[in-house]
Amino acid sequence: MKHAGIKKLYYSISEVSKITGLEQYVLRYWETEFPELKPAKNRAGNRIYTNKDIKLILKIKNLLRDEKYTIEGAKQVLKEYIPEPDSTEQLELIAVPQKKKVQDEDIRADMMEMKGFLEDLLVKLEMSR
Repeated sequence: MKHAGIKKLYYSISEVSKITGLEQYVLRYWETEFPELKPAKNRAGNRIYTNKDIKLILKIKNLLRDEKYTIEGAKQVLKEYIPEPDSTEQLELIAVPQKKKVQDEDIRADMMEMKGFLEDLLVKLEMSR
């Protein structure tokens, strides 16, 4: 799943939904069932997923859907799961046509999300001093 371009550090729940082929409510439910799955949240309270989070979600999906584990069985398997080291690969959205025209609202929303993330990061850096 490689993509030429800038590697994203964080993904929104809608992007993760498209990447994994899972509904957003399933992702939110799995957070309550699997303690290992705890995406960070930005200042607006939106979930921000890392590549590591997405790989864990794909592992859970494989255990539950393909290998037919129960949730309790998957929890046991995940206790021994060691995620692969983060690689430089870029995750791609599954079967999503590219937008031809970017709307000003989309750019503004992305910029506001990035601003919130950077402000949170600045606060954490200042607190660690």
